Amino acid sequence: MKTYLLTALVAFAFSLLFCTVLIPVLRRLKAGQNILVYVKEHKSKSGTPTMGGIAFIAAAIVSAVIFIPKAEQTLVLTLVIGLSYMAVGLLDDFLKRRHKENLGLRAWQKFAFQACIAVLAGVYCYRADLTKLYLPFFNGAWNVGGFIIPLAAFVFIATVNAVNLTDGLDGLASSVSIPFFAVVGILILLEGGSTSMSIVCFSLVGALLAYLIFNVSSASVFMGDTGSLALGGFAACLCIFTGNALYIPIIGLMFVISVISVLIQVIYYKATGGKRVFLMAPLHHHFQEKGYSESKISYAYFIITLLLGVLCILAALY
Repeated sequence: MKTYLLTALVAFAFSLLFCTVLIPVLRRLKAGQNILVYVKEHKSKSGTPTMGGIAFIAAAIVSAVIFIPKAEQTLVLTLVIGLSYMAVGLLDDFLKRRHKENLGLRAWQKFAFQACIAVLAGVYCYRADLTKLYLPFFNGAWNVGGFIIPLAAFVFIATVNAVNLTDGLDGLASSVSIPFFAVVGILILLEGGSTSMSIVCFSLVGALLAYLIFNVSSASVFMGDTGSLALGGFAACLCIFTGNALYIPIIGLMFVISVISVLIQVIYYKATGGKRVFLMAPLHHHFQEKGYSESKISYAYFIITLLLGVLCILAALY
């Protein structure tokens, strides 16, 4: 356990350093966020530097590489996929800044990239015999065989977009991701899985904790799609490759709720000719419209994720 705590501490230190250096650079480059016009509460945030995901993702990877005992194939693929998602998010953020509006890559371009990575990850799982799924609360496992390919594709696309949608308030995506990765890291250890994958989990936890200092309301920097797509990619990789995909909708319930609330809103809006279930979607914007502060919403999401994670750990122990 000492190694994992040290990994998190080193990632925290690197992230603190990288954020401190990066934020002034982003300001000088005028890499400010273009705020969605329909979120009136966020007008004052226009111009806040974005692409902050560069700092904590870089810190997490540096820390992980320092402490990982050997470069396993699955681990290398995880890091490559996470960096690939960061690169796509960075391109998206860059295009938004260049066009001076909240439109970067087209939806089909993002989906095409996600689908390609998702299918390739599924094929890798099948060829590497990573087809076992742990069953939450049952202390058993299910070998899904070739079904892992479509399952991995679905998990990747759903997880990445869920994390991306949750990144809508100061500190929100980080507040959910920190307990999420901590719990996944602990579950991997309890299951006797790869220590290297656990190290990646704890390096992300440490890096996000430092980033959160700069991202709590009111934020000095946003992670942007650079950070949220990378976090979603890492979450999908770490869970799919270690057999913990079925834990995602439980520990990551708040990510799932973000997606479901948007789907409900869109379907109901079209079916009723303009009526809405929520004041605004995703759900965190509904709570914001109800008068709850961003800090309170983020804290509530953090607590719910942590409690669900503790429940999963206890179930795995007993």
